[in-house]
Amino acid sequence: METRGRVGRDQRWPKILILNSFGFKYGVPVDATFMLDVRFLPNPYWQQELRPLSGLQQTVADYVLKSEQGVSFLELLRPLVLLWATAESSGAKILRLAIGCTGGRHRSVAIVEHLQNYLVDQGLNPTVFHRDLHRDTA
Repeated sequence: METRGRVGRDQRWPKILILNSFGFKYGVPVDATFMLDVRFLPNPYWQQELRPLSGLQQTVADYVLKSEQGVSFLELLRPLVLLWATAESSGAKILRLAIGCTGGRHRSVAIVEHLQNYLVDQGLNPTVFHRDLHRDTA
């Protein structure tokens, strides 16, 4: 059975893989292994009907992920994250990928949720933490 593009169950990766969304306006996570800034993606905050929602809702996720920038970014990001997640390292037991946008409710959440689904499809089991999801809900 060919497994190209998928992680075999016998391959090694960090024991714990954490995907963390956050808002830059509340500070950066100090324990991130890798940190990405997605503030360049279209911001649902400026769409009146999307502002009260979060990146967990499909309409917000579509706004971010299906934009021209979102599609291009994910095409580059998915293989990079898979490489990070599956690379053998010298004793690393935890890989923390922190993805931030301005407030941590829309863009970063949508990207983290997308990556979680992608990594599960690749045979990994990431933990997701949305640090600032419930801030500034108005």
